[in-house]
Amino acid sequence: MGEYLLLFRGGQDGGTDHFSEKWQQHMHRWMIWMAELQKKGQFLSAQPLRHEGRQVSGPEKTIKEGPFMEGNEKVSGYLLCNADNFDEAVELAMGCPVLEFESGKVEVREIQELKV
Repeated sequence: MGEYLLLFRGGQDGGTDHFSEKWQQHMHRWMIWMAELQKKGQFLSAQPLRHEGRQVSGPEKTIKEGPFMEGNEKVSGYLLCNADNFDEAVELAMGCPVLEFESGKVEVREIQELKV
């Protein structure tokens, strides 16, 4: 079994009001999806990300204010999970509620073990 990072992009189509019934139902589907992963022992952690950020780059350590990508490319959150293999991790990603939005994307990345 390996650890996989599911990176969520987009999913904010139409500027949905976060207090609307539609948004509340959407968030409820997130809770159900994560609870199912937790029951199966696959959920490790997850958090949404704020839109603001800073990027430090290069030898000069230049600081740039974010967000750093526009629209559907903006990283909105992540989930860390266990899966038997990459294909299973992709299958888990297919249940992600961010995909209810046209701009929603889930990038699946395997965590590489760092040997020191």
